[in-house]
Amino acid sequence: VLGWSAIETAQLLGGTTASINSALQRARTKLGERQVRPPQRSRPSAGEGVLLERYMGAWQTDNLDGLVELLREDAIYHMPPWQEWYRGHQAIGAFLASVWGNFAGYRAMAVGANAQPAVGIYALGRQDSIWRPHSLHVIEDADGKIASLTIYVPPLGPALFEAFGLPPEPLALRV
Repeated sequence: VLGWSAIETAQLLGGTTASINSALQRARTKLGERQVRPPQRSRPSAGEGVLLERYMGAWQTDNLDGLVELLREDAIYHMPPWQEWYRGHQAIGAFLASVWGNFAGYRAMAVGANAQPAVGIYALGRQDSIWRPHSLHVIEDADGKIASLTIYVPPLGPALFEAFGLPPEPLALRV
C-alpha cells in the first residue's frame, strides 16, 4: 500500500478512510519512538581526521600510490550515478591509475556527509587551466583505513557541491 492514498487503501483492505488514516498515524508515532537515530557529528573523530588529511594530501600531491595505501585490502569503491564498482585495493588502484591523468591537478576541501568524512574534489582542466568542481568523495573509515569509498562523479558530483556548502568556482584555487 506504499504510495497509495487512504481511500485506495481503505477500499483494498475493506476499511474506512478514517480508520486507515488513524492506523497510519499510530504507526508513524510508534516508529518514531523506536527508530534509533545515529548520533550527529559536526567533526570527524581524531582517527578519521588523520585519514581525511592523508586522503586529501594524496589527491593534492598527485600521489596515487599514497592514496591506494590508505585503502583496506578488501575496500569497496563505487561511483554513483554509474554502475561500475571495484573491490580490493589492487582493483581500485588499477582503475584510478587509468583515469588519474585526465586532469592537470586536483584540490580537495573537507566536508561531511551522512555523519562521515567527505571531500569535494576540484580538477584543473588541461585545456583551460581552470579549477572546476569534479566529484564528492564519502569515506567510510575502519581501523584507520578506508573500508568504502563512494565517489559521486560527474554529472552528479558537481551538482552536489552547493548542497554541501562547497563553492562552485573556488577562486582561491585558480592558477
